[in-house]
Amino acid sequence: MTTARTRTVDDPKAGSLLRGWRKLRGLSQLELALRADSSARHISFIETGRSTPSRSMVLHLAEHLDVPVRERNALLMAAGHAPSYPETSLTAPEMTTLRAGLDQLLTAYEPFPALVMNGMYDVVAANKGVGMLLDGVAGHLLRPPLNAMRLTLHPEGLAPRIRNLGEWRAHLLERMDRQATLRSSDALRGLYEEVAAYPAPDDIRSGPDGRPEAPTDLQEKAVHPFALPLRIEAGGRVLSFVSTATTFNTPMDVTVSELAVETFLPADPETAAALRAAH
Repeated sequence: MTTARTRTVDDPKAGSLLRGWRKLRGLSQLELALRADSSARHISFIETGRSTPSRSMVLHLAEHLDVPVRERNALLMAAGHAPSYPETSLTAPEMTTLRAGLDQLLTAYEPFPALVMNGMYDVVAANKGVGMLLDGVAGHLLRPPLNAMRLTLHPEGLAPRIRNLGEWRAHLLERMDRQATLRSSDALRGLYEEVAAYPAPDDIRSGPDGRPEAPTDLQEKAVHPFALPLRIEAGGRVLSFVSTATTFNTPMDVTVSELAVETFLPADPETAAALRAAH
């Protein structure tokens, strides 16, 4: 579990950090003040350092700015307060019940694939359904920490077997880009740039903003109009999945706040039958 560190003169000021989050969310000082039941004058004083926000005020503004739990600790320390949220390792005794619950969830979802990822898309737990998709993946991609984005998009990973790689790649990169921006995470931005540089399928076009843009597959959308499927070759056939991502409500720990459970639901009866037969 982490503990509070001593603030140094090189630390950023709380006001400048809050201003950065406000601008990232596209809010004016007045708009933030109205949301937080404060005044634009008070917000201005905090951002310029003329007023030091109390602990409760930092957390109040962070809530209205949708600041991630990890960065709320950084805001508190920048304002001279102790962190509010611990960061507990998943292997710690305190996490025993949580780990057991996640394992039970993953097992109950078999034979369909399901996994748990942290904030950097590192896989911290997975069920047997995931294992059946990994045949042929290069060994270096399977060494811990196994990263779901590298595993999926690397040319020695799942990418060669993904039938709709153009669309799925565009979906994953857009998801990573959005998360890196929402969290203001340099580490996640670095991962995004790494996997975005992996070879892309020839049918990907470059959009007006330079980001990858997948071609429209009208036939695929007609078959799966409700969500974009992942279509992947495995066990001598093409399996089709739609995915969901689940996070914890109101997390009180940094580690828990960044966990996501990703489940892959069969998108057609043939995929469901193939998975049950292989189980």
